[in-house]
Amino acid sequence: MNIVKVTPHRATAENIAPFGTLIEPGEDGTPFGPADAPLELNGGTPRLYIMRLPNRGLVVKSITRHSRVTQCLAATKGMEWFVCLAAPVDPDAPEKPAPEKIACFRIGGDVALALKRGTWHAGPYFAAPQQDFLNLELADTNTVDHDTVRLDAEYGLAFEIVP
Repeated sequence: MNIVKVTPHRATAENIAPFGTLIEPGEDGTPFGPADAPLELNGGTPRLYIMRLPNRGLVVKSITRHSRVTQCLAATKGMEWFVCLAAPVDPDAPEKPAPEKIACFRIGGDVALALKRGTWHAGPYFAAPQQDFLNLELADTNTVDHDTVRLDAEYGLAFEIVP
């Protein structure tokens, strides 16, 4: 298996745009605008929860998408994290991400990430022994809307995130 070392890009609103929205702090009462994420949660019961993840290392061997829903992630304690993303071509069509289209990002602990419906994602990854994340998706996302491609089996490669 070929392991490709990647240095994650610092996430900005501009470089995250093909994949979703980087939600940065703003003044309370600001009207909805382009800095906000358009959410698609009408396919079921929305679920907001805090998921506690153990450190799984920084090697990405698979990538997943949810074609029925947008998904929002944010670290709860201000710690940075990493995610690898591939933009959706058509969230309703069967597709696999091309490895050369996968980009890895460093997400600050003071922002949230709202993924477009169908965005391929691997992560969150992080350096701490464990980390908590707010996760907004649908109640059944992980059971009925979870397409995964094994990069190692399908393409013979994995990505190693090098902070």
